[in-house]
Amino acid sequence: LSGGQQQRVALARTLAQNPQIILADEPVASLDPVTAKQVMDDFQRINRDMKITVLINIHHVELALQYATRVIGIREGAIVYDGPADKVDQAVLDAIYQGGQEEAE
Repeated sequence: LSGGQQQRVALARTLAQNPQIILADEPVASLDPVTAKQVMDDFQRINRDMKITVLINIHHVELALQYATRVIGIREGAIVYDGPADKVDQAVLDAIYQGGQEEAE
């Protein structure tokens, strides 16, 4: 199976267990952009239609901001941002990735 197919099989196996929450660690890390979008669309649909909370650890900032409603940014083990995805700006990204300030608000 391709990487995208493997992710979808893993997601189907997870859904078969009727979870209340799905934890996904880098679910699109090894996928091409088209397949990554399909997988993220699947997570979004599961969240919206099945009312299942989806918590994703992801380093693709663009995808995180496109799909997430809430972002928690962690730097060196400390939370530097916890808030709405639509409030993430360059200052927040700098705090997360460059340590430009102690905490982004």
